[in-house]
Parts: sequence; C-alpha cells; structure tokens
Amino acid sequence: MKKIGIIGSGVVAQSLGSGLIKHGYEVLLGSRDAGKLEAWKEKAGKGAHIGSFEDAAMYSDVLILAVKGSAAADAVEAAGPQNMVGKTVLDTTNPIADAPPDNGVLKFFTSLNESLMEQLQARFPEVHFIKAFNSVGNAFMCDPQFKDGKPTMFICGNNDGARNTAKELIEELGWDVSDMGKAAAARAIEPLCMLWCIPGMLRNEWNHAFKLVKA
Repeated sequence: MKKIGIIGSGVVAQSLGSGLIKHGYEVLLGSRDAGKLEAWKEKAGKGAHIGSFEDAAMYSDVLILAVKGSAAADAVEAAGPQNMVGKTVLDTTNPIADAPPDNGVLKFFTSLNESLMEQLQARFPEVHFIKAFNSVGNAFMCDPQFKDGKPTMFICGNNDGARNTAKELIEELGWDVSDMGKAAAARAIEPLCMLWCIPGMLRNEWNHAFKLVKA
C-alpha cells in the first residue's frame, strides 16, 4: 500500500497528500482541472502526481475521497466506480448544507437516521468506504501535535479488512484510532463535524481535536 489516490484538490486533499508523501507514499491528486495543482505538485516534491479523478482511482491501492459532501457521489461517478471495486476509500466528506449555520451549528442535508457515507455505500456497494478525517481541521490531519497527546480518529465502515487498512494508515499519520464498527456508525461520526466547528464559528478557535478517554 504505497500508492494513494485522492479524489479532490482542495485544502483537505492537498494537506493529506503532502503529509502522506512525507511518510513515503506516492500520491496522485485527482481534479477536474489538474493544471491548477501544478504548484502543489512542485511544493510537495518527489512522490507527488496529479491527474483526473479517474487517474486517481486507477492509480491507487487506497483512495481518499476529499470533496464537498454534496459533490461526493458525482465525484465517485467521475472517477469510475469500476476502478474502485474492492478498494479501501477513506471518506472525509460531510453532508453540509448550503444554508448558513444556526448559532455556530452547521446544517446537514441528511437526517440522523442515514449518513452521507451510508448513501454512498448503498449507491456503490462494491467500494469499501471508511469514514475518517471528517471532524478535524486540515492543519492537523497529518502528524498532529497537541499538548494532551495523540487525538482520536473515529472510523467506521462495513468491510473489516478495509477498516484495518485505514486504521494502520491513520495510526502511521500520528493518530489513535477508535473503530466504531459498521457504516451505520457514520450517523454519529459525521455530526462530530458540527461539534468541531462550533468553537470556530463562534470564537474563531480551530486548534483542537477530539480525544476518547478510557477508564
């Protein structure tokens, strides 16, 4: 697992891509306009590649989906689900609605009884989606440094092997991983994005992460 494709070209995609390259991975960032990633490629150095969504899906051993939540399904279609069959796909997306926050609380276009990842899993059943990296800022996604020690990354997904693959990768990036089981757990994990954003929305505080404490 040394080739990682990232479907997306925004700050989350670029931050994860650069961090993974520092850990020795070959990374291909996929975009609808790969030319705009030339500056990222030059800065990221050896191991950085750019191309289309489809290029990212075909290139990779493991994928990361890092696009706007409302565009997630279309991005997978553009990448070609047939190129993602049986692959682990870390799903960083959140179902954030276009409506403005309410007292710092984001609004979702999903309900509490169905997550965005479950919708993706139902639409693309042969892809192994794993929810991850959806409730922390891009600045802390790789090698996070907090005074209280390693933060916790909550993950879930239907395929046991894919969750193990994701766990190993995320631990390599400096996180404690808490496996929440099957895809239904994304109904609880995705709203952590709301909670994470409240201090930022209200007080412009973005330098934090979640940590699961055990007795």
